[in-house]
Amino acid sequence: MAANPQDVLQSLKNGQYSPVYFLHGDEAYYIDAISNYIEQHALEESQKGFNQVILYGKDVDTNTVILNAKRFPMMSERQVVIVKEAQEIKDLVKDGGAKILESYVKNPLPSTILVFCYKNGLLDGRKAVAKSLDKHAILVASKKMYDNQVAEWILNYVKTKNIQISQKAVAMLSESIGNKLTALVNEIDKVLLNVKEGEEITDEHISKYVGINKDYNIFELQKSLVSRRADKCYTIVNYFGTNPKDHPLIPMLAVLYGFFIKVLLVHQSSNKNDNHLAGILKVNRFFVRDYLSAARSYKLNAVLSIIGFIHEADLRSKGVDAASFTNEAILKELIAKILRT
Repeated sequence: MAANPQDVLQSLKNGQYSPVYFLHGDEAYYIDAISNYIEQHALEESQKGFNQVILYGKDVDTNTVILNAKRFPMMSERQVVIVKEAQEIKDLVKDGGAKILESYVKNPLPSTILVFCYKNGLLDGRKAVAKSLDKHAILVASKKMYDNQVAEWILNYVKTKNIQISQKAVAMLSESIGNKLTALVNEIDKVLLNVKEGEEITDEHISKYVGINKDYNIFELQKSLVSRRADKCYTIVNYFGTNPKDHPLIPMLAVLYGFFIKVLLVHQSSNKNDNHLAGILKVNRFFVRDYLSAARSYKLNAVLSIIGFIHEADLRSKGVDAASFTNEAILKELIAKILRT
């Protein structure tokens, strides 16, 4: 059955295992989290030598996987078969392999836990094999989060560790790392190693342990543009210029472009209710006020001009009509144009 990845993890932690798991999608985090939990906890260490098999998609076909799954455990109540990079099994979703897999999932060996880790895409739900997995196995779709889900996810993840986190720290993480869950978890876990239970993660922690400067980052540049603080804008840009490898121009332009596109959507919406705008902008409610402030600071025509300025800066950063401009000079010129609108 199609299942929520967090529900599956909770079931595993409660000691509830199923015969077949098919983990697929373009977000690796939950695929790895579920398969790693099974690999680490389904068997005692002393049982793993004979009863845990790790296969790799590029090295096997579907029949080989199923033959392994049909083995009986040795001196254990169960065995575990994990297929990593299952998307590389050449015949897995083709007629021959698909029929073998369908046949097995309809009548799996109860003493085997078979796990497929199918990354970088989703199975075609219209195919018979996908329908069989949906009906007879635990089918988990691990999809990339929308941008508006990131802040809430960070809050919930930190909460499970009995730690609090400030709104600014959430904003710094979500703006700098985005919806890449594996990267987010890696960075948050680094911070958690240095925060005691019951404490709050602050922007100071993010700056110190993640390496996002709390005063000089793209999030602070956006805020300074909204408040039209030219001095702060140029201080931040100068800082970026001293650390160009850590602050590449093209990703920063992409962030600014996305920000002002959302400001444009605010202008175009007749309903300025926070919940309504959060849905349109696909952001957490916490961030809606930033876009409302930007819309007050930059009228509709100004926003349209700014989007054009960012496009020009992007072309220059890629060598189109760039003359001898450095990336720092391109960004400074862009900031000057934005502040003049």
